[in-house]
Amino acid sequence: MNLDRFLVRFAFVFGLAVLQSACATTSVPLATTPGSTTPATQHNSEGIAHYDRGDWSGARDHFASAIKADPSLAESHFNLALALDKLGIHSEATTHFKKAAELAPGNSAITQSSAYRGHTASPSSSYGTSGYGGMGGY
Repeated sequence: MNLDRFLVRFAFVFGLAVLQSACATTSVPLATTPGSTTPATQHNSEGIAHYDRGDWSGARDHFASAIKADPSLAESHFNLALALDKLGIHSEATTHFKKAAELAPGNSAITQSSAYRGHTASPSSSYGTSGYGGMGGY
């Protein structure tokens, strides 16, 4: 009987730890400067609303419109990259992640996000090896 309770408690605590870990590393779209009413900011806000509903295509379209209105908005490049990632368009997502970091190198919400790091880390640094197949050239 004690073993059963232990296993149930262990499974519950383990499940909570996994859920907390997943939530902590999830990248979310970024808002632009509060109070701004430019067309770019409005499109970025609409894109966030679509993203939050799981409408990745709608989010992509609004973030792209925000960038068209103001190509210097790092947040919109980052958000577009997130939507493209959700749509499975990874090479284009990587381009926009890099552009966002270029426009705002000090913005840790961009440069430290798991999505950004996942798209911009070099393969050799991900595995800690070099050469073919992670075998150090052997």
